[in-house]
Amino acid sequence: MQHFPVFLALAGRRVLVAGGGDAAIAKLRLLLKTEAHITVLAEDPAPEITNWATEGRLTLIRRAQEPGDALCCVVAYAAHEDAARDAETLRLATADGALVNVVDDLQNSQFITPAIVDRDPVVVAIGTEGAAPVLARKIKADIEARLPAATGLLARIAKTFRATADALPMGAVRRRFWAEYYDEAGLRAADRGETAIRETLDTLLDRHLSEDDRPGHVDLVGAGPGDPELLTIKARRALDRADVVIHDRLVAPEILELARREAIILDVGKEGFGPSTEQDAINELMVTHASGGAHVVRLKSGDPTVFGRLDEEIEALDHAGVAWTIVPGITAASAAVASIGQSLTKRGRNGSVRMLTGHDMQGFADQDWAALARPGAVAGIYMGKRAARWMQGRLMMHGAAPATPVTIVENASRPEQRTIPATLATLPDALADVTGPALLLHGLAPRAAAATLQEIAL
Repeated sequence: MQHFPVFLALAGRRVLVAGGGDAAIAKLRLLLKTEAHITVLAEDPAPEITNWATEGRLTLIRRAQEPGDALCCVVAYAAHEDAARDAETLRLATADGALVNVVDDLQNSQFITPAIVDRDPVVVAIGTEGAAPVLARKIKADIEARLPAATGLLARIAKTFRATADALPMGAVRRRFWAEYYDEAGLRAADRGETAIRETLDTLLDRHLSEDDRPGHVDLVGAGPGDPELLTIKARRALDRADVVIHDRLVAPEILELARREAIILDVGKEGFGPSTEQDAINELMVTHASGGAHVVRLKSGDPTVFGRLDEEIEALDHAGVAWTIVPGITAASAAVASIGQSLTKRGRNGSVRMLTGHDMQGFADQDWAALARPGAVAGIYMGKRAARWMQGRLMMHGAAPATPVTIVENASRPEQRTIPATLATLPDALADVTGPALLLHGLAPRAAAATLQEIAL
């Protein structure tokens, strides 16, 4: 990060704009939304600037910049659209102690002005450090489409209500009150105007004050295979509300970034045949935090219902009387098979698919090898790297062809994803340099490789 984002307090403070053309007008349209004292230096200002000066919205000085013009200015803009004159503004304003932005000149600018979504007093700033202005505009348009026009009104009225809302206990209780206001109740009332919004706040406050201490809750959430864009909307909402996030080792850092900044983040990662947090300790963490009134998110890679020891955690929560909800996620097998352009089931090939684990608490996991060895059988095999040679032997003993395709998908859906086509005969060797989490797709080859194999067979 080369530019640190800040919001400058401009109310009552000086800002200088040197220039009177289109570049100056563009900056002034933003600056005039603030409460800054704006001075424009322009020998031949555009009519818009002259009109703003006539209306008393800025001070216009019709001459070139001189030493001292930027004294006591917080920031100054060099907007002449002329390199030599902008360089002179940079020199003079810097000498006067102002930070200077040279319009459309990232290299010589001491600060940059981001793209802005204005829902005053809610302001969203988007910067790309000059690398992608078109992308910044696209993001701005996306946010403007998603952020309701009433957002600013809701925030302004809420600001006047904060002292009254202080009657609620700090922490989770107060957060729930404001979350309900911004997410649901306030938006419904906004169409009816300010009076309806204020009445809604009063009603909400009375209800939240009269509620007994709200018990904690645990959301058992699937984080998906790794790509943050594959996280469900419901999972994102749970992360946004969480007081405590208890996550597995394979949950991507980009997904953890989506949690509330104030949330407690606890890593309880488990690694096959490596360091692990005991399941009883994980259960105790969930129960302890939820019993204290916290909203806990138990965040699991993939889908919590697939090899996630979900039943053990639910039993612990039930035993402690803690309420829970399951939020499904996309399991690794779905992401892996999508990445190779195949489907888990296909008419004429297989009418069922198995989800298997390579090992369990007792060691390598036994399966119905005879069924898996049949032509056309398809399985998604989790945690199968160490068990690969053992599974290979079991399958061949039950008649599986050595040429049966097996695709290894390492780090499914992540930027570092790697796909390794193999066969049952070559599987152990193909896994030799696989260090990341891998899903084995037994009976499936990548689409291009499968087409080649079919041509050879014909």
